Amino acid sequence: MADDSAESQSSTTDSTFTDKILRLFGRFVCAGYLFYLLILIPNIRDAAATTAAWWTPLAISAIFGTAVALGLSTFLPQTIWIRRTAAVNAIAYLLVACAWWPAWTGEHVQGFGTWLANIPGVAGLAAAAAWQPAWALLYLGVGVTLVQLINHTIREAPLFYLLIPDLSAALMFCTVFVAASVVALRTGQTLDATIASTHAAAAGAAAAAAKDVERERFNALIHDTVMSTLLAAARTDSDSTVAEQSRRTLARLDHLRSGVESAERLDPDAVLAQLRSAASEVDENVAFTSHVGSNANTVEFPSEPVSALAAALSEALRNSKKHAGPDARRSVDAIVEETRIEVTVCDNGIGFDPRAVPTHRLGIAVSIHARLRSIPGGAADVASTPGAGTTVTLSWQRAEKAPR
Repeated sequence: MADDSAESQSSTTDSTFTDKILRLFGRFVCAGYLFYLLILIPNIRDAAATTAAWWTPLAISAIFGTAVALGLSTFLPQTIWIRRTAAVNAIAYLLVACAWWPAWTGEHVQGFGTWLANIPGVAGLAAAAAWQPAWALLYLGVGVTLVQLINHTIREAPLFYLLIPDLSAALMFCTVFVAASVVALRTGQTLDATIASTHAAAAGAAAAAAKDVERERFNALIHDTVMSTLLAAARTDSDSTVAEQSRRTLARLDHLRSGVESAERLDPDAVLAQLRSAASEVDENVAFTSHVGSNANTVEFPSEPVSALAAALSEALRNSKKHAGPDARRSVDAIVEETRIEVTVCDNGIGFDPRAVPTHRLGIAVSIHARLRSIPGGAADVASTPGAGTTVTLSWQRAEKAPR
């Protein structure tokens, strides 16, 4: 019953494009650090002689250790940990660069500078994952300036007139990658905003269409009732039943005018009849079973949640007929209790992975989830596994009245 137009809302990871890009981005930054660590081992070994013994182990642990933590955080359910570990890594890089100055032994070298000057761009990528673009670019400028000053200070023959050209070249090189990362993250946010607005617009349109249909049905019902009551009263041989009919008509008109709840109230039999009708309209062969709670026989239900459940039921069956496979069997089980209505739609078809359905598709998201969420007390759950069929659970819970 794999709907080609929705992603299950039950997934708590990778629910947005921003999340997906951020996870890939964190793994890329971690891999970049580890790659640089491998190629910088000779430089790190040679530069260790120019600093106190504590600085090199501290630098490696702080920079590359937090990079590994960043990579691991991309597998956690909440992406906030990716941003937090990226921020820790970016700050650790600056602190290590600042700690170099008191750790420096005063010894100069020839032919190379500090190995820190090779990775400010990677640290800048971590900053882009952690903070807003303006702060990330500011961080990059501070980080590149700091390590270039170290680079020129440690050389045996410092040529400070080359500082500005070296600084400009490093900034230009690193900014290209940081800017690209900012664009990628912004693209994810734009896609998420577009999808959210599309879902909202589609849900609003569906709700408006449902209300129009309900209004037309209610108007037709009231119109016919009113007309039949007036015609009955106009007959000279009208009996006492006309008075009762008139009272029922006035009560319906009062409900419709007040707008407190739907004009029509349904008993359990009427609820089941509407649900059974919605199911049979889509699949005449569907197995429909029902159960009415012992305390529900005297209870009436508003028609709006019943209509929403019936429409979502129809959508679930349509999806099943379209995607579950030609040999799939479908069943509907409806439970009506005093305070709730629950409808379960099952099939034994091919199933699907709800997390693999593209976010921009709208079928289940709008026609089932959004439709049920639009009514107070409504809820929907779509559970499916490839090869194991699909179960859609639709429910409505009556709101508890506040104690007087």
